[in-house]
Amino acid sequence: MKASFKVGLCALAIQSALVGQAIAEEQAESQPMETITIIGSAAAVNDIPGSANVVTQDQLEAFDYSDVMRVLAQVPGVYVMEEDGYGLRPNIGMRGTGTSRSEKITVMEDGVLVAPAPLAAPAAYYFPTMGRMTGVEVLKGSSAVRHGPRTTGGVLNLISRQIPDDGRDVFADVAIGENNYGKIHAAAAGNKDNIGALLEVYRYQADGFKKLPVNKDTGFVKNDVMFKLKGRSLPGASTYQETELKYKYSDEESDETYMGLTDADFANSPYARYAASQNDKMKTDHHNAQINHFARFSGGTELSSQVYYNKFARNWYKAYKVNGDSLGSGGIDAASAFDKNPTAEGLSVDIKANNREYYSYGIQTEAVMPMGDHNFIIGGRYHYDQMDRFQWADNWMLNQDLSMTLVNAGEPGTDSNRIDSGRTAAGYAQGEFVFGDLQVNAGARYQWVELRRKDWGKTNPSRQGSPDKDVKNTVQAVLPAIGLTYRATDDLVILAGVQKGFAPPAPGNDSAKAEESINYEAGLRYNMGSIGIDAIGFFSDYSNMHGNCTAAQGCDEEKIDNQYNAGEVEIKGLELSANYTADLGAVDMPLRLAYTLTDSQFKNDFESDLDTWGSVKKGDELPYLAKHQLYLRAGLEGNNWTFNVNARYLSDMRTQAGQGTIPADRLIPSRWVMDLGANYRIGEQHKIYLNVDNLTNKVYAATRVHGSLQPGKPRTAILGYRYSF
Repeated sequence: MKASFKVGLCALAIQSALVGQAIAEEQAESQPMETITIIGSAAAVNDIPGSANVVTQDQLEAFDYSDVMRVLAQVPGVYVMEEDGYGLRPNIGMRGTGTSRSEKITVMEDGVLVAPAPLAAPAAYYFPTMGRMTGVEVLKGSSAVRHGPRTTGGVLNLISRQIPDDGRDVFADVAIGENNYGKIHAAAAGNKDNIGALLEVYRYQADGFKKLPVNKDTGFVKNDVMFKLKGRSLPGASTYQETELKYKYSDEESDETYMGLTDADFANSPYARYAASQNDKMKTDHHNAQINHFARFSGGTELSSQVYYNKFARNWYKAYKVNGDSLGSGGIDAASAFDKNPTAEGLSVDIKANNREYYSYGIQTEAVMPMGDHNFIIGGRYHYDQMDRFQWADNWMLNQDLSMTLVNAGEPGTDSNRIDSGRTAAGYAQGEFVFGDLQVNAGARYQWVELRRKDWGKTNPSRQGSPDKDVKNTVQAVLPAIGLTYRATDDLVILAGVQKGFAPPAPGNDSAKAEESINYEAGLRYNMGSIGIDAIGFFSDYSNMHGNCTAAQGCDEEKIDNQYNAGEVEIKGLELSANYTADLGAVDMPLRLAYTLTDSQFKNDFESDLDTWGSVKKGDELPYLAKHQLYLRAGLEGNNWTFNVNARYLSDMRTQAGQGTIPADRLIPSRWVMDLGANYRIGEQHKIYLNVDNLTNKVYAATRVHGSLQPGKPRTAILGYRYSF
């Protein structure tokens, strides 16, 4: 294994000592409404006029996933493009927004923006560690208008571990698996005199499932540490208040690459990697600080506020040219040919240090004021973020023995040398009006965004004098939304909504337009006993959809950061989910189905340099958007054991905009992938679990970015043990 568990074991010892000091006591006050959620609880879903899904802690523990892609498969209307197989950098979209680097949705952790620079660089390579989360919320439709800055697709909110209301909570979780997978996860928390604290450590790693022709790993190691401290009012206080400080640190080193395989090589050896990619490596470092404050006043008004700060540094050192050709324009073919027949003159490989630093900060607040049967909500956010790109490229020679020799080291700042920044001020007001069985949620959001780019060019790495380019762009929008829920019976709720969607343009494009759409939805929820059914149809009518040219989109170097306005686009579909738990006497059988039908069309002809769009004709379908997605889960639960199997289906998917039959070189074939999760409890404190991802060892292509195929993760078994009290 590429790194030891010493850090994690030290953390376990520290946590055990802390927990020994935790003292359980009764609390006179009831637990306040969570300030870090956007839905509240699974039970609150029925009162939301739109699509809302909550994945609970029990559901997460059924398979103990560290990959958010596998978690979100059970949520209809969400699309995830797999990339590295471990979920380190997922590509998430909602209702057809596009998936590249999750840039078209709002991603939050504990109710605040978590992307390193959601305005200046929304496609950054960062995602919170899924394995340490205790809940996931997905909100789409009219209710998403409260969150922003992107309101078209929806909101993904990840919920971290909370300090218990009283008593203490401690656990340690260790696991090992194939490809030298290893995990240590531990946390300790307690309360004393209305003061609570929590310390959590999560470390996981693997040597990787791809194989280089040289003796190097293709895996990763990631560390994540979180600390929380919370104080709350003493019993009898006229105004209940609580304040929480959260600090989180994470780092990652992963041997990942953009260099996939040709179709022929994929068919022959799908988990191979070319020798030209052997030096590719991502290194990241992330700091996050957050202060939450909550107050409940005697009249029932609740006020929640958050102040947050993020700092993220990363350098993805990855091959981007082979023999002078980009990966998508002949570079992959050259790398493939050399591995099969190494020549004495070697192979030229250009490796770019995609070195960037990000930081963001903001403050947001929301007040909920009850007025009889109605509620009035007002809130706002100020946010600033920045990305500093300071990149260079090195030239290497791949030798006949497949070793690599540095030929020319580039000077930092001579490839990309600029600062992109964005600031936004937003305010919203929403009324929740109840008229018998009818609830009306009506409101609007005002969003002002300023974007700026300062570019010193490739010949001024010291940034002396004024930048060569200093471009500022300001956009603003008023975003109304209305949602209705009608309780037809005790078990049946009918819902409908309409809202205006918005996404700001990219920095450095002073003439670029914002993305705008009108989004409609209508459906029903049925809940009776152990049966739950949701069926929601949606229609997104874009007056302008935009796409940003990034390396992840396969764009050539000179085109990166260009924005392309697609104009009118229509996306419609159906989200269907159903739950049923059968009582079989000694055991229960939980069943779940989630299905998404999606149809998309560009309504204009236009040209773009995005590898995924290309030359678009009216009527073309959007890329990386499967028409059919299906999730099925079946389980058995006894008194001290559970056994679950799920299956995910994805229909044929095109990798570039088009219509009709999908050409073979632009196709991701349909697939079924199955996972297994089982655990057995020994008393109240011990649990043994077994998870098997890709149970049938299905070989499948996950993506074709850069004109080459990347595989999905093969069968991987993980055995773990958890101790808690």
